[in-house]
Amino acid sequence: MSETMRAARQLRLLLSAFAFAGLAGCEPVGLSSPPTAAAPRDIAPPEPIVVPPSAESIAARDYYARVEQNYLAQGLLRVDDGSEDAPFTARDLAENFLRIAFYEELAERDGELVSSGGESRLHRWQQPVRIEVVFGASIPTVQRSSDRAEIATYAQRLSRLTGLPIRLTGRRANHTVLILNTDERKTTEPQLRALVPGISAAAVRSVREMRPDIYCTVFGFTPGQSAAYTRAITVIRGELPERLRRLCIHEELAQSLGLIADYPRARPSIFNDNEEFALLTRQDELMLRMLYDPRLRPGMTLQEARPIVATIAAELMGGES
Repeated sequence: MSETMRAARQLRLLLSAFAFAGLAGCEPVGLSSPPTAAAPRDIAPPEPIVVPPSAESIAARDYYARVEQNYLAQGLLRVDDGSEDAPFTARDLAENFLRIAFYEELAERDGELVSSGGESRLHRWQQPVRIEVVFGASIPTVQRSSDRAEIATYAQRLSRLTGLPIRLTGRRANHTVLILNTDERKTTEPQLRALVPGISAAAVRSVREMRPDIYCTVFGFTPGQSAAYTRAITVIRGELPERLRRLCIHEELAQSLGLIADYPRARPSIFNDNEEFALLTRQDELMLRMLYDPRLRPGMTLQEARPIVATIAAELMGGES
């Protein structure tokens, strides 16, 4: 696999206040409680008038169209669930879940976001997730309608899998999905800081200066030492063609629920490093069900969760035999 393809797996960036709290010289995203200024809004802002994209954005759209075609020519970005050619066992399911839910992909060190791989605690939501979608001014109207419909349908699917109320709404949102073209992303710092006062400079910089091989990213925030999410922000490049945008939507929104890392041996899954699947697979569905099983709880360590996860995985796989 090329280094570019490996780098492209850095699509996600799930950060929490818990992950920042112990880092010297770094202000945590959240302290003892969510900042007042970050409270969900009652009324969604009006959609901006569509303006022409810049030459840089047009060039980016052409570039990512070629990237997608390259993936498709290799048989990647599949939209099936992997059932036909990627079997997995209960043991596989349990191990993949533990590696994806209990290990951090990235962490902040010395003001920079770097690969981590360190063991973490279980993170998930304990409250309904209310998603708003905010488009940059140059995103075409047809794309806005398509993306909004995709997110609304996918939110319903995630809600069925987790039992957690998740819906697309324009009121009191606590997960904001920003779909922005290049110029809009470079000027989004005030918007990010309005959504999450205290957001780290490294997180803002990772959005503003997003490398070409990064397609999208997600940030999850917890108050203080809590392991329960109260706020999330997803940023997706507006220039991506349809299949890559769907990949971003599926992967980032699922990851924002608590599946925080990649594991290269997970197959079939969108949580690995090979871009084989573009949409949530059957194994990914089962991992989301496991994540929100009442026998697990936010803040659990890997060792506490391991025997419970093995039991849940056996039950889920046994019910399908």
